[in-house]
Amino acid sequence: MSETRSGRRDGATDGTERPATGGLPRVEGLPLLGSTLSIGRDPLGFVESAREHGDVVGYDAFGTDFALVFDPDAVETVLVSRADEFAKGEFETGFGELIAPDGVAFTEGEQWRRQRQLLQSSFTPARIQSYATGMVVEAGALADRWDDGETVNLRRALSHYTLRVLTRTLFDLEFGDDRAATVRQATEAISAYASPEQHAVQSVLPAWLPTPTEREYEAAMADLESLVTDLIARRRGTDAAGEDLLSLLARAEYPDGARLSPAEVRDQLVTFLFAGHETTATALTFACWLLAGDSTVREELERELAAVCDGVDPTVADLEELTYTEAIAREAMRLYPPVVGVYREPQAATTLAGRRIPAGTTLQLSTYGIQRDDRWWDDPAAFRPERWLANEDRTGYMDEGGDGPEGRSIESDPDRPEYAYFPFGGGPRHCLGMRFAMTELKLALATVARRVAFDRVTDALDPSVGVTLDPGPLEVRVRRRNKRKTE
Repeated sequence: MSETRSGRRDGATDGTERPATGGLPRVEGLPLLGSTLSIGRDPLGFVESAREHGDVVGYDAFGTDFALVFDPDAVETVLVSRADEFAKGEFETGFGELIAPDGVAFTEGEQWRRQRQLLQSSFTPARIQSYATGMVVEAGALADRWDDGETVNLRRALSHYTLRVLTRTLFDLEFGDDRAATVRQATEAISAYASPEQHAVQSVLPAWLPTPTEREYEAAMADLESLVTDLIARRRGTDAAGEDLLSLLARAEYPDGARLSPAEVRDQLVTFLFAGHETTATALTFACWLLAGDSTVREELERELAAVCDGVDPTVADLEELTYTEAIAREAMRLYPPVVGVYREPQAATTLAGRRIPAGTTLQLSTYGIQRDDRWWDDPAAFRPERWLANEDRTGYMDEGGDGPEGRSIESDPDRPEYAYFPFGGGPRHCLGMRFAMTELKLALATVARRVAFDRVTDALDPSVGVTLDPGPLEVRVRRRNKRKTE
């Protein structure tokens, strides 16, 4: 491993030693506003510049004292080994109020544990395997609608796809255009209202003066809540005996016989309608756009699909062999993690990476910054799916006779800290839908790539930060490939 990747800015030489405990280096901002305006203008640029100050860097913004964390070991400490010492905190709780305060993503303590135990039965490996056919059917239907030479808005098309998969598999619902439009409008309104740019605007306006973005958010959320209330009432009006998540929520009881409150049921459904499709759509959009710009990666993907799928759509039995497909998905989420930071608050003053963290500080575990750090990633700005393969083998399908990979597998660099990559968070509060998302990403990529290839129309990425890392309206041109063989 190179010196660059093994070195630490805080002076440690072997990844375990630490200098004497001290206060935080800080990014100095404006009086009263701190770094609010800088973050509002360019939140990703702010992260990149702050990383040069150290592994834990303090700053003030939006009336909150933050500490940006760029040390993978410190991330592990917060999310795993000392997770009980850290809570979601006021900043994250305030953000949750915008979406679903009683949803499993934002609750704490015993309420969260009860919810998690109740919901996890919908995300067992066996249940996720049962969703695979629906994922493939919807991906095939999406790609089959595209004409050769058609220009497609990737973000819009793939968001529609992931919402259809979610409602078909988890909720056993067919979403028409009206319902889908309600969810899409709410998703866009939440992202705009939660963006650093909007927070910066609100920080300099009187609290009593609503902005147009705030009014749009309130109207869209009212429509979404009306939709969710109707869905719950309809399902409770039946026997709700199904095994889908909506039926589970409609009839659920905790072990002590208590039922979810109406607010909890509503907020779980809102959480999954929003987070369950938005983050996967984001990852899939970046993956397809990156694939469109790299003919070598595209050719290797086609070799894998020919060897594994043999001219038909993938099935759940193919997942283990779709290693290069998985590498593409992983690499897209490394470069462009759907969630750019994870927030926690220490319940008492503490120390991380040799720095004192005062109580009440909001820790910002920088997924985006760590996953682009050249200490952990060679050529970190490059799109290189092969970095996820054992021995960085890009030629697994080029052996004599073209018989396919020889023991190729996903493998991380053993010298790289585990939490140099954490797009799904980690520890007891890792993303509940992680397996669901990875299964969907692999099957969707494989199914779509069998039918079409993309050429970029949008030349460059200009992502913005909202609830997720929004890629914007990326446009590509469709090139149809061979038709699907009759099975």
